[in-house]
Amino acid sequence: MNLSVIGGGSWGSTLAQVLTDNGHSVLVYDINPVYVDKINHQKHPFFDEPLKDIKATNNLKEALEFSDLILLSVPTKAMRDVLKEINSLINSKKSFVNVSKGIEPETLKRVSEIVKEEINPENLENYAVLTGPSHAEEVILRKLTLLTSASDNPEFAKQIQCIFSNDTYLRVYTSSDLIGCEVGGAVKNAIAVVSGILSGHGLGENARAALITRGILEIIRVVKVMGGKTETAFGLTGIGDLIVTASSENSRNFTAGKKIGSGINASKAVEESVQTVEGIRTIQAMHLLSIEKNIELPIIDIAYDVIFNNLSVEQAVAHLLTRDLKEEKLD
Repeated sequence: MNLSVIGGGSWGSTLAQVLTDNGHSVLVYDINPVYVDKINHQKHPFFDEPLKDIKATNNLKEALEFSDLILLSVPTKAMRDVLKEINSLINSKKSFVNVSKGIEPETLKRVSEIVKEEINPENLENYAVLTGPSHAEEVILRKLTLLTSASDNPEFAKQIQCIFSNDTYLRVYTSSDLIGCEVGGAVKNAIAVVSGILSGHGLGENARAALITRGILEIIRVVKVMGGKTETAFGLTGIGDLIVTASSENSRNFTAGKKIGSGINASKAVEESVQTVEGIRTIQAMHLLSIEKNIELPIIDIAYDVIFNNLSVEQAVAHLLTRDLKEEKLD
Protein backbone atom coordinates (compact mmCIF):
# COMPACT_ATOMS: atom_id res chain seq x y z
CA MET A 1 0.00 0.00 0.00
CA ASN A 2 1.18 3.54 -0.75
CA LEU A 3 1.17 6.10 2.08
CA SER A 4 2.18 9.75 2.19
CA VAL A 5 3.75 11.22 5.33
CA ILE A 6 3.46 14.99 5.70
CA GLY A 7 6.26 16.05 8.02
CA GLY A 8 9.66 14.39 8.09
CA GLY A 9 10.62 15.26 11.64
CA SER A 10 11.53 12.77 14.35
CA TRP A 11 8.10 11.13 14.59
CA GLY A 12 7.10 11.36 10.94
CA SER A 13 10.34 9.78 9.73
CA THR A 14 10.14 7.10 12.41
CA LEU A 15 6.58 6.14 11.50
CA ALA A 16 7.61 6.09 7.85
CA GLN A 17 10.12 3.40 8.80
CA VAL A 18 7.42 1.46 10.68
CA LEU A 19 5.28 1.51 7.55
CA THR A 20 8.19 0.37 5.40
CA ASP A 21 8.98 -2.41 7.89
CA ASN A 22 5.37 -3.52 7.46
CA GLY A 23 5.74 -3.78 3.69
CA HIS A 24 4.22 -0.48 2.59
CA SER A 25 5.61 2.10 0.17
CA VAL A 26 6.12 5.53 1.71
CA LEU A 27 6.82 9.02 0.38
CA VAL A 28 7.70 11.63 3.00
CA TYR A 29 7.14 15.34 2.42
CA ASP A 30 8.98 18.03 4.33
CA ILE A 31 9.63 21.69 3.67
CA ASN A 32 13.14 21.38 5.12
CA PRO A 33 15.60 20.40 2.33
CA VAL A 34 18.07 19.04 4.89
CA TYR A 35 15.50 16.53 6.16
CA VAL A 36 14.57 15.54 2.61
CA ASP A 37 18.20 15.00 1.63
CA LYS A 38 18.93 12.92 4.73
CA ILE A 39 15.89 10.71 4.23
CA ASN A 40 16.74 10.15 0.56
CA HIS A 41 20.20 9.07 1.69
CA GLN A 42 18.55 6.67 4.17
CA LYS A 43 19.56 8.74 7.19
CA HIS A 44 17.14 9.67 9.95
CA PRO A 45 16.99 13.48 10.37
CA PHE A 46 17.33 13.18 14.17
CA PHE A 47 18.69 9.76 15.15
CA ASP A 48 21.71 7.61 14.30
CA GLU A 49 19.60 4.60 13.32
CA PRO A 50 19.52 4.43 9.49
CA LEU A 51 16.33 4.45 7.46
CA LYS A 52 15.60 1.87 4.81
CA ASP A 53 13.63 2.03 1.54
CA ILE A 54 12.05 5.45 2.21
CA LYS A 55 11.85 8.31 -0.28
CA ALA A 56 11.27 11.99 0.46
CA THR A 57 10.31 15.11 -1.46
CA ASN A 58 9.86 18.83 -0.86
CA ASN A 59 7.04 18.89 -3.42
CA LEU A 60 3.75 18.69 -1.54
CA LYS A 61 1.71 18.02 -4.67
CA GLU A 62 3.90 15.03 -5.50
CA ALA A 63 3.41 13.62 -2.01
CA LEU A 64 -0.37 14.06 -2.16
CA GLU A 65 -0.59 12.36 -5.54
CA PHE A 66 1.39 9.38 -4.23
CA SER A 67 -1.41 8.11 -1.99
CA ASP A 68 -4.99 8.60 -0.85
CA LEU A 69 -3.94 7.93 2.76
CA ILE A 70 -2.18 10.91 4.32
CA LEU A 71 -0.26 10.79 7.60
CA LEU A 72 -0.16 14.22 9.27
CA SER A 73 2.98 14.68 11.35
CA VAL A 74 3.33 18.44 11.64
CA PRO A 75 3.23 20.68 14.74
CA THR A 76 -0.27 21.72 15.77
CA LYS A 77 0.68 25.38 15.36
CA ALA A 78 1.31 24.74 11.65
CA MET A 79 -1.55 22.27 11.10
CA ARG A 80 -4.18 24.71 9.84
CA ASP A 81 -1.88 26.34 7.30
CA VAL A 82 -0.64 22.96 6.06
CA LEU A 83 -4.22 21.71 5.67
CA LYS A 84 -5.20 24.83 3.74
CA GLU A 85 -2.36 24.13 1.32
CA ILE A 86 -3.29 20.45 1.06
CA ASN A 87 -6.90 21.34 0.33
CA SER A 88 -5.83 23.65 -2.49
CA LEU A 89 -3.87 20.83 -4.15
CA ILE A 90 -6.29 17.89 -3.99
CA ASN A 91 -9.39 17.20 -6.04
CA SER A 92 -10.29 13.72 -4.84
CA LYS A 93 -11.13 12.07 -1.53
CA LYS A 94 -8.27 11.53 0.91
CA SER A 95 -8.13 9.86 4.31
CA PHE A 96 -6.07 11.45 7.06
CA VAL A 97 -4.25 10.00 10.07
CA ASN A 98 -3.02 12.56 12.57
CA VAL A 99 -0.05 11.69 14.78
CA SER A 100 0.53 15.14 16.30
CA LYS A 101 -0.59 15.87 19.86
CA GLY A 102 -1.89 19.33 20.59
CA ILE A 103 -4.79 21.76 20.86
CA GLU A 104 -4.99 24.99 18.85
CA PRO A 105 -4.77 27.75 21.54
CA GLU A 106 -6.54 30.39 19.46
CA THR A 107 -9.67 28.27 18.96
CA LEU A 108 -9.32 25.45 21.56
CA LYS A 109 -9.97 23.02 18.71
CA ARG A 110 -8.65 19.52 18.25
CA VAL A 111 -6.89 18.48 15.05
CA SER A 112 -9.94 16.52 13.86
CA GLU A 113 -11.99 19.73 14.05
CA ILE A 114 -9.33 21.67 12.16
CA VAL A 115 -9.27 19.00 9.44
CA LYS A 116 -13.05 19.22 9.01
CA GLU A 117 -12.84 23.01 8.74
CA GLU A 118 -9.98 23.15 6.24
CA ILE A 119 -10.55 20.11 4.00
CA ASN A 120 -13.56 20.37 1.72
CA PRO A 121 -16.18 17.68 2.49
CA GLU A 122 -15.89 16.28 -1.02
CA ASN A 123 -12.16 15.71 -0.41
CA LEU A 124 -12.43 14.16 3.07
CA GLU A 125 -12.95 10.40 3.20
CA ASN A 126 -11.91 9.41 6.74
CA TYR A 127 -10.00 10.70 9.74
CA ALA A 128 -8.21 8.94 12.59
CA VAL A 129 -5.70 9.77 15.28
CA LEU A 130 -2.82 7.41 16.05
CA THR A 131 -1.55 8.13 19.54
CA GLY A 132 -0.19 6.64 22.74
CA PRO A 133 3.00 6.29 24.82
CA SER A 134 5.70 6.37 22.17
CA HIS A 135 9.13 7.94 22.13
CA ALA A 136 10.40 8.07 18.55
CA GLU A 137 13.88 7.29 19.91
CA GLU A 138 12.64 3.85 20.97
CA VAL A 139 10.31 3.09 18.07
CA ILE A 140 13.09 3.65 15.53
CA LEU A 141 15.09 1.00 17.45
CA ARG A 142 12.10 -1.37 17.11
CA LYS A 143 11.46 -1.44 20.85
CA LEU A 144 8.08 -2.73 22.04
CA THR A 145 5.38 -0.05 21.73
CA LEU A 146 1.58 0.03 22.02
CA LEU A 147 -0.57 2.68 20.33
CA THR A 148 -4.26 3.44 19.84
CA SER A 149 -6.06 4.18 16.58
CA ALA A 150 -9.23 6.21 17.18
CA SER A 151 -11.84 7.27 14.66
CA ASP A 152 -15.55 8.00 14.38
CA ASN A 153 -15.47 5.32 11.66
CA PRO A 154 -14.73 1.95 13.35
CA GLU A 155 -13.71 0.34 10.07
CA PHE A 156 -11.15 3.05 9.37
CA ALA A 157 -9.76 2.70 12.90
CA LYS A 158 -9.31 -1.02 12.21
CA GLN A 159 -7.66 -0.30 8.87
CA ILE A 160 -5.07 1.93 10.55
CA GLN A 161 -4.63 -0.72 13.25
CA CYS A 162 -3.73 -3.31 10.62
CA ILE A 163 -1.47 -0.99 8.64
CA PHE A 164 0.73 -0.12 11.62
CA SER A 165 0.68 -3.31 13.70
CA ASN A 166 3.37 -5.96 13.28
CA ASP A 167 4.52 -9.13 15.01
CA THR A 168 7.83 -7.82 16.29
CA TYR A 169 7.54 -4.47 18.07
CA LEU A 170 4.33 -2.50 17.44
CA ARG A 171 0.77 -3.33 18.48
CA VAL A 172 -2.19 -1.01 17.87
CA TYR A 173 -5.53 -1.05 19.67
CA THR A 174 -8.66 0.68 18.38
CA SER A 175 -10.99 3.14 20.07
CA SER A 176 -14.25 4.84 19.15
CA ASP A 177 -13.51 7.76 21.49
CA LEU A 178 -11.80 10.13 19.08
CA ILE A 179 -12.26 13.11 21.40
CA GLY A 180 -10.85 11.37 24.47
CA CYS A 181 -7.81 10.09 22.59
CA GLU A 182 -7.02 13.46 21.02
CA VAL A 183 -7.46 15.35 24.28
CA GLY A 184 -5.43 12.89 26.37
CA GLY A 185 -2.52 13.02 23.95
CA ALA A 186 -2.52 16.82 24.03
CA VAL A 187 -3.06 17.55 27.73
CA LYS A 188 -0.43 15.04 28.89
CA ASN A 189 2.15 17.25 27.15
CA ALA A 190 1.17 20.10 29.45
CA ILE A 191 1.54 17.93 32.54
CA ALA A 192 4.89 16.67 31.23
CA VAL A 193 6.19 20.23 31.08
CA VAL A 194 5.21 20.69 34.73
CA SER A 195 6.92 17.41 35.62
CA GLY A 196 10.08 18.74 34.03
CA ILE A 197 9.77 21.98 35.99
CA LEU A 198 9.58 20.00 39.24
CA SER A 199 12.60 17.91 38.24
CA GLY A 200 14.63 20.92 37.18
CA HIS A 201 13.90 22.54 40.51
CA GLY A 202 15.00 19.43 42.40
CA LEU A 203 11.65 18.64 44.02
CA GLY A 204 12.09 14.86 43.88
CA GLU A 205 10.28 11.68 42.91
CA ASN A 206 7.49 12.04 45.49
CA ALA A 207 6.47 15.29 43.85
CA ARG A 208 6.53 13.69 40.41
CA ALA A 209 4.32 10.81 41.54
CA ALA A 210 1.86 13.29 43.03
CA LEU A 211 1.91 15.35 39.86
CA ILE A 212 1.22 12.38 37.58
CA THR A 213 -1.64 11.23 39.82
CA ARG A 214 -3.26 14.65 40.09
CA GLY A 215 -2.40 15.38 36.48
CA ILE A 216 -4.51 12.48 35.25
CA LEU A 217 -7.42 14.09 37.09
CA GLU A 218 -6.97 17.27 35.07
CA ILE A 219 -6.85 15.20 31.87
CA ILE A 220 -10.14 13.56 32.92
CA ARG A 221 -11.77 16.94 33.51
CA VAL A 222 -10.74 18.24 30.10
CA VAL A 223 -11.80 15.02 28.36
CA LYS A 224 -15.24 15.24 29.99
CA VAL A 225 -15.83 18.91 29.24
CA MET A 226 -14.82 18.41 25.59
CA GLY A 227 -17.19 15.46 25.17
CA GLY A 228 -14.92 12.43 25.54
CA LYS A 229 -15.20 9.38 27.77
CA THR A 230 -13.65 9.33 31.25
CA GLU A 231 -12.38 5.76 30.87
CA THR A 232 -10.24 6.76 27.89
CA ALA A 233 -8.04 8.80 30.23
CA PHE A 234 -7.08 5.58 32.04
CA GLY A 235 -5.85 3.91 28.84
CA LEU A 236 -2.81 4.17 26.59
CA THR A 237 -3.69 7.64 25.30
CA GLY A 238 -4.15 9.09 28.79
CA ILE A 239 -2.25 7.74 31.76
CA GLY A 240 -0.03 5.55 29.56
CA ASP A 241 1.19 8.49 27.50
CA LEU A 242 1.44 10.67 30.60
CA ILE A 243 3.72 8.22 32.43
CA VAL A 244 6.22 7.91 29.59
CA THR A 245 6.21 11.63 28.79
CA ALA A 246 6.34 12.97 32.33
CA SER A 247 9.28 10.85 33.46
CA SER A 248 11.75 10.65 30.60
CA GLU A 249 14.63 12.72 29.28
CA ASN A 250 13.53 11.58 25.81
CA SER A 251 10.44 13.78 26.18
CA ARG A 252 10.92 17.20 24.61
CA ASN A 253 8.17 18.56 26.88
CA PHE A 254 9.79 17.17 30.03
CA THR A 255 13.19 18.48 28.92
CA ALA A 256 11.86 21.98 28.20
CA GLY A 257 10.14 22.01 31.58
CA LYS A 258 13.33 20.90 33.30
CA LYS A 259 15.17 23.87 31.81
CA ILE A 260 12.43 26.21 33.01
CA GLY A 261 12.61 24.67 36.48
CA SER A 262 16.35 25.28 36.58
CA GLY A 263 15.81 28.98 35.91
CA ILE A 264 15.97 29.27 32.12
CA ASN A 265 13.38 31.54 30.52
CA ALA A 266 10.50 29.59 28.92
CA SER A 267 11.00 31.16 25.49
CA LYS A 268 14.69 30.27 25.54
CA ALA A 269 13.92 26.73 26.69
CA VAL A 270 11.62 26.26 23.70
CA GLU A 271 14.16 27.82 21.33
CA GLU A 272 16.86 25.44 22.55
CA SER A 273 14.73 22.42 21.69
CA VAL A 274 15.43 21.06 18.22
CA GLN A 275 11.95 19.52 18.22
CA THR A 276 8.51 21.05 18.74
CA VAL A 277 7.42 21.54 22.37
CA GLU A 278 3.64 21.16 22.11
CA GLY A 279 3.14 21.29 25.88
CA ILE A 280 3.79 25.02 26.23
CA ARG A 281 1.04 25.88 23.75
CA THR A 282 -1.24 23.30 25.35
CA ILE A 283 -0.79 24.93 28.77
CA GLN A 284 -1.86 28.19 27.17
CA ALA A 285 -4.88 26.56 25.53
CA MET A 286 -5.97 24.66 28.64
CA HIS A 287 -5.66 27.76 30.83
CA LEU A 288 -8.05 29.55 28.47
CA LEU A 289 -10.35 26.52 28.52
CA SER A 290 -10.41 26.49 32.33
CA ILE A 291 -11.59 30.10 32.29
CA GLU A 292 -14.07 29.65 29.46
CA LYS A 293 -15.64 26.44 30.80
CA ASN A 294 -15.09 27.17 34.52
CA ILE A 295 -13.28 23.89 35.17
CA GLU A 296 -10.72 23.36 37.90
CA LEU A 297 -7.22 22.81 36.48
CA PRO A 298 -4.95 23.99 39.31
CA ILE A 299 -1.75 22.40 37.99
CA ILE A 300 -2.13 23.76 34.48
CA ASP A 301 -3.29 27.17 35.68
CA ILE A 302 -0.32 27.62 38.02
CA ALA A 303 2.04 26.37 35.29
CA TYR A 304 0.62 29.08 33.04
CA ASP A 305 1.58 31.69 35.63
CA VAL A 306 5.10 30.27 35.94
CA ILE A 307 5.65 30.28 32.18
CA PHE A 308 3.77 33.39 31.08
CA ASN A 309 3.56 35.58 34.21
CA ASN A 310 7.01 34.98 35.75
CA LEU A 311 5.68 33.33 38.90
CA SER A 312 8.52 31.55 40.71
CA VAL A 313 8.43 27.80 41.21
CA GLU A 314 8.51 28.37 44.99
CA GLN A 315 5.45 30.60 44.75
CA ALA A 316 3.68 28.07 42.53
CA VAL A 317 4.31 25.22 44.97
CA ALA A 318 3.18 27.36 47.90
CA HIS A 319 -0.01 28.24 46.05
CA LEU A 320 -0.84 24.58 45.39
CA LEU A 321 -0.04 23.51 48.97
CA THR A 322 -2.20 26.23 50.53
CA ARG A 323 -5.33 25.36 48.59
CA ASP A 324 -8.27 24.18 50.70
CA LEU A 325 -7.72 20.69 52.12
CA LYS A 326 -10.20 18.17 50.73
CA GLU A 327 -11.03 14.51 50.11
CA GLU A 328 -9.25 12.84 47.21
CA LYS A 329 -11.65 12.25 44.35
CA LEU A 330 -10.94 11.29 40.76
CA ASP A 331 -13.67 13.34 39.12
